Amino acid sequence: MGVMPIGKLLMSMSVPMMISMLVQALYNVVDSMFVARLNESALTAVSLAFPVQNLMIAVGTGTGVGINALVSRSLGEKDTEHANSAANNGIYLSIFSFMAFAFLTGVFGPLFFKVQTDNAQIISYGVSYVRIIGIMSFGMYMQFVGEKLLQSTGKTVYSMLTQILGAVINIILDPIMIFGLFGFPRLEVAGAAVATVTGQIIAAVVGMIVNIKVNRELHISLVKYRLSKKVVKNIYSVGFPSIIMASIGSVMTFGMNKILMGFTSTATAVFGVYFKLQSFVFMPVFGLNNGMVPIVAYNYGARKPERITKTIRLSVLCAVCIMLLGLSVFQLMPGVLLNFFNASDAMREIGIPALRIISVSFILAGFSVVSCSVFQALGHGFLSLAVSVMRQLFVLLPAAFLLSKIGGLHVIWWAFPFAEIFSACICAVFMRYTYKKEIRPLKKI
Repeated sequence: MGVMPIGKLLMSMSVPMMISMLVQALYNVVDSMFVARLNESALTAVSLAFPVQNLMIAVGTGTGVGINALVSRSLGEKDTEHANSAANNGIYLSIFSFMAFAFLTGVFGPLFFKVQTDNAQIISYGVSYVRIIGIMSFGMYMQFVGEKLLQSTGKTVYSMLTQILGAVINIILDPIMIFGLFGFPRLEVAGAAVATVTGQIIAAVVGMIVNIKVNRELHISLVKYRLSKKVVKNIYSVGFPSIIMASIGSVMTFGMNKILMGFTSTATAVFGVYFKLQSFVFMPVFGLNNGMVPIVAYNYGARKPERITKTIRLSVLCAVCIMLLGLSVFQLMPGVLLNFFNASDAMREIGIPALRIISVSFILAGFSVVSCSVFQALGHGFLSLAVSVMRQLFVLLPAAFLLSKIGGLHVIWWAFPFAEIFSACICAVFMRYTYKKEIRPLKKI
């Protein structure tokens, strides 16, 4: 990571992750596509469950970002012992995360849905879904840490393969579990959850085996490396802002669902469909970031500022190109996208203009997403947190609420482009600050 040409290195690190992220996006969409075949209430239940699922993912990915950055930086500084300690402490943290969400979803699942709706069918579908994905979440958290350890040492191909394995298993099991094929019981929405956790568990097992057998730069041993307060603090100094940042997305989604449910549950279903579809655009950018972060962190530890800046510029360019492609698809064929989810006439009427309006925000989103990852890689996760808080809680939600009162349902969606303009401006200011504080001083050493 310190000598290979940046373009070749970034592609070798990122392309496998982009492919695996696309597969992840595919199985997220397939889940909802099959669930939508049951009825609109089933699709709405999964949409209302998204904030809980997103919060769980936020904890896993945020912790993973901290592990990835700390391990990569330690390896760049030739501190193998610290890298090993970070890797093993990451496994401990994944176990604690699972225990917390198993308790929360098991106890508070019904209350979460009753706060949002009084529709008994939606509540029943939603509670069964979140309880299964929460109580069986150990697979998801172990999968996250296994993938991040492989990414931190540049073995993104193995990380890609474990992600694809879990996704393919999920896609295969979805129709079997949901509709009761081949002698299996018909589990409906619960079947989608069972398929998801089964894929995660299998991918986690394979991922940890690959780390032990192939990832020679790191040594996995929970006996030798005990839980360290100092290492955990270092992991979360980078990862905690990322967790909060992604968790704020759950708050935003919950708030948007409440606003939309005030009009019709169909609008909430449309919002849920949008989140599934936009993952095809954002997931490749996140994959690009997963390849970029260890490169930036490693070269920061190795004090090579030219490689850092070149990596950032190339990453922004690639992200913007991906976003423009996504914008074109959303603008040209929103009706086709909605039909994948068995959209009713009412859903098409709401969804077609919604997808076109929201996708305008893609134009600037690529720059903002890459910028936030750069802040995290250089140890300034609080800047990413500030961007996320301001964008989603201080701009997006208030704007959506005001627009719902002023213009009704069809103008709510303009809150997204407005919030993205604000986010890009803030990211530009923070990027300039980060360059002056962290990157430029390296040239003088």
